Amino acid sequence: MRHSKGRGRLSVPGRKVQLATAAMLLLATTVAACGGDGQDGDPTANAPKAPAAVPELTTDPLTLSFVWFEWPPAKALETFANEEYKKVRPNATIKVNTVPNANWHDAMFTQFAARKTDFDIAILDSQHIGEAVTNGNILDLTDFVKNNIDVAAYDPYLLAAYGQFPQAETGQRDENASLYGLPLLGDTWTMIYRKDLIGDKAPQTWDEMISAAEKCQTENPGVSGLAFHQANGSDAAAVTYNTVNGVYGGNLWDAKTRKIDGVLNDAAGQEAMNVLVNKMKPLTAKGSGNWFIDEVNAAVAQGKACIAFNWIAASGGLLDPKQSTLGKTREQILGKLGFATLPKQKTDLVPLGGMGMHVSAYSSAANQAEALNFMKWFEQADIQKKWAAAGGVPSRTDAIQSPEFLEAGPFNKVYAESVPRMRDMWNVPEYARLVDIENTNVNAALNGAKEPKQALDDIAKEQQGVLDSSGRKGGGGL
Repeated sequence: MRHSKGRGRLSVPGRKVQLATAAMLLLATTVAACGGDGQDGDPTANAPKAPAAVPELTTDPLTLSFVWFEWPPAKALETFANEEYKKVRPNATIKVNTVPNANWHDAMFTQFAARKTDFDIAILDSQHIGEAVTNGNILDLTDFVKNNIDVAAYDPYLLAAYGQFPQAETGQRDENASLYGLPLLGDTWTMIYRKDLIGDKAPQTWDEMISAAEKCQTENPGVSGLAFHQANGSDAAAVTYNTVNGVYGGNLWDAKTRKIDGVLNDAAGQEAMNVLVNKMKPLTAKGSGNWFIDEVNAAVAQGKACIAFNWIAASGGLLDPKQSTLGKTREQILGKLGFATLPKQKTDLVPLGGMGMHVSAYSSAANQAEALNFMKWFEQADIQKKWAAAGGVPSRTDAIQSPEFLEAGPFNKVYAESVPRMRDMWNVPEYARLVDIENTNVNAALNGAKEPKQALDDIAKEQQGVLDSSGRKGGGGL
């Protein structure tokens, strides 16, 4: 999770989403829960293979459709692709269809379950890949990647996170594993802090950050010490807990044994939950219990937060004077706002965000060919640098380190420095159920509906039940 025209908007009105029929939703849930026909054998057996080379492309007018959630990078991608890809494929039009973040998973997987999609390229979170592969929803790109993509140009973790299944348990790429996607947008959290209120130097540890936020809140009535994601939707509250869990030395699970109960809720996990609920939550604004990306940005832009955490790809609008009370120019705003990598504590882990591109198995042959051609074009070094300059967050190492990216925004250096520190969640077909359990319980703890220990124990027990009932072995993502 995760912007020039794309980077310039704090809040984007959600587009109306046509509700799927109850039958289609039931089908989607059933397929996701059962894991498709490959559950008892090779979980990748159902995925159809893409050709090793781009097939012959049509010369007829063609619309290549993506599906993503509603946020500034979606508009940035559509604008960028129609400006740049048309230079090589003038008959192709790029359309990025969007839905509210909370509907993103179901909007894709309901159509996948029906074996018919109105999109050609699905933009999936890293954790969605296993579900899509197991159910045969996306193309196996392994041979295509070998023949068309310079894999050495990427940080191995990023290439694995946005395309590999099964995932590597260490977070590194397994060269023998299949690839089902290619990077579209990298992302992680940045710490946003008020230089004029807490000083130019960013806190270096999590404990220092909490102390600085508490002091700032005390000295500045009407300004909350912290602003962060707490909502029970998408992966909002879960990512917040997982981030704190990581910096305090906790683990989400043991991927080899698929054990969660006793790992997530061990002493380190309990300390992290206590810090989140009893030290961080009291420093947030009243009524912030369901805040997500837009609400955190609004608090920062309105001068109502001392320190905030948000996805880098969603932070560009903070520098827009039309949406900020912190200054009449970008320079004035930057005089008050600082952007830094997350503070360390017992570890230096940060959350991996971002998404990859995946070709729908149900797209027409002509559109699948166009999708493959687009992906080959998009991953070129010069195109990735242009994408970075247009507001994207690239995954190629040369683009990440390029002036086009590093000079495009004050938070881009944060991303470049954070890549070696990233940790993902569980990359398994059961992800959607696991994250719902965690969101619900973390949100309940943050809003006082559950005691922190009880909430964490409930997460561990319920998530363990999901993994145990699936009958699968192995896992990955950390």
